[in-house]
Amino acid sequence: MNIKSQKDFFSGLMFMGVGVAFAWGATTYNVGEGARMGPGYFPLMLGILMAILGVAITFKALVVEAEGGDKIGKWAFKPLFFIILANLTFGVLLAGLPSIKLPAMGMIVAIYALTFIASMAEAGWKFKNTFILATVLAIGSYLAFVVLLKLQFPVWPAFITG
Repeated sequence: MNIKSQKDFFSGLMFMGVGVAFAWGATTYNVGEGARMGPGYFPLMLGILMAILGVAITFKALVVEAEGGDKIGKWAFKPLFFIILANLTFGVLLAGLPSIKLPAMGMIVAIYALTFIASMAEAGWKFKNTFILATVLAIGSYLAFVVLLKLQFPVWPAFITG
C-alpha cells in the first residue's frame, strides 16, 4: 500500500475514528426511526456520515497522487497549547469551579478570556484587533443565546448581578 498524501490519509483516519466513536456513543440512546427520531438518531447519522467521509478521504489519499507526497509538517505546539487552554478557561469561567470556590464569571467574561487566550496562538497578535473581535463575539453570543434562544445561564459574574 502506497500512501500518496499523508495529510489526507491521516485526516481520513481521524474522521473515521471520530465518526465511529459518535455512532457507537449514540447507540446508548434511544435511536428511534426516521419518522420518530430519538435523541440518538442525529449523533448516529452524523457518526456514520463522518466515517463514510473518512473512508472517502483515506481512499483518495491512497489513489490520487499529491504533489510532493503532501507530507505532514511539525506539530505546532504553541497554538495547540493556547487553543486548548482557551477552551478550558472558557468552561471554568462560564460555570465556575466549586472545588476551589471559584464562582461562575458569566458568559461575557468567559468569551473575552477565550478570545484573548486563543489569539495568543497567533504570531504577532494585536490587542486592539482581539478586543474588537471579543466584543463582537460577546454581543453576538448574548443576542443569539440569551435574547433569541432564551437560554438560562449566567451572563455576568455573580458579584455584579447579585
